[in-house]
Amino acid sequence: MKRGYPESPSSSFGPPQSRFKHNPEGDAQFLEDESTKIFARKVADHYSARTNQTLEEREASPIIHLKKLNNWIKSVLIQLYARRGDAVLDLACGKGGDLIKWDKAKIGYYVGIDIADGSIEDCRTRYNGDADHHQRRKKFTFPARLICGDCYEVRLDRVLADDAPFDICSCQFAMHYSWSTEARARRALANVSALLRPGGTFIGTMPDANVIIKKLREAEGLAFGNSVYWIRFDEEFSDKKFKSSSPFGIKYKFHLEDAVDCPEWIVPFHLFKSLAEEYDLELVFVKNSHEFVHEYLKKPEYVELMRRLGALGDGNQDQSTLSPDEWEVAYLYLAFVLKKRGQPDRTQA
Repeated sequence: MKRGYPESPSSSFGPPQSRFKHNPEGDAQFLEDESTKIFARKVADHYSARTNQTLEEREASPIIHLKKLNNWIKSVLIQLYARRGDAVLDLACGKGGDLIKWDKAKIGYYVGIDIADGSIEDCRTRYNGDADHHQRRKKFTFPARLICGDCYEVRLDRVLADDAPFDICSCQFAMHYSWSTEARARRALANVSALLRPGGTFIGTMPDANVIIKKLREAEGLAFGNSVYWIRFDEEFSDKKFKSSSPFGIKYKFHLEDAVDCPEWIVPFHLFKSLAEEYDLELVFVKNSHEFVHEYLKKPEYVELMRRLGALGDGNQDQSTLSPDEWEVAYLYLAFVLKKRGQPDRTQA
């Protein structure tokens, strides 16, 4: 079914129903201790418990403009690197919030994986057009496969042997959950590398460790934030020093109004880059979200996209815009692009 339908689907019926596979087998090479599994389950339970919002509820969110800004950043990344007919692997796909973005890019095939079964079920509902929110009903033009599993533990090349290789891999606001242990970080990058074709692209967003640690050191105690977020480190980091010999498992509690309330992990980007190189993934660029916004708002097509998404208002009736506190949250994140070494095989279908 990859990269197209077995038969041309009728426009009246739309694409085939997504396939659903639960809990693919793990990899004994990366057995995890109980505490790691507990934290992974906490993250999964948190995201599973978050219910889908109506459009009215979403617009009333205290961070609605931040959400729209994040959607703009993801949309720009997808427009920059996705090509018509691409096979896409979406790690930590959540409830399928990026499905429309991929559809607009005219991709050919989509595989979404998430640890939270509730999120995968919501993603399936959204893809199949079964959602109650009639405003969001959408028939997608690409076939999809949705899997519930831990993409930082499972060997995905075994699970997706019939689907690989992929042209583009995306992991949005989730790669840092792999940094709880070295084994999970390595499994995440090994999965990306094993499933991307040579010359394939890995796009993503995650917390900017430099900004978070800078803010921690500027704070009086072990917590900092504003009206819409807070971050708190445990007492073990009371000296606010982090050993370069122990870059994994640096945990903090993150709360973002109407979005996140769970443990997260610091990802020193220079070490992420070095580790990625071990798996034949080379850095194309990394930009803090503030830098990313300033750079791509110089391009007319992305200015228009920002206007349509409404993060800064629509320039007409809607004069609302990103608050200073939301803009500060955006500063906590970065966008990155990696490319797998090698040249693409032009003979592949």
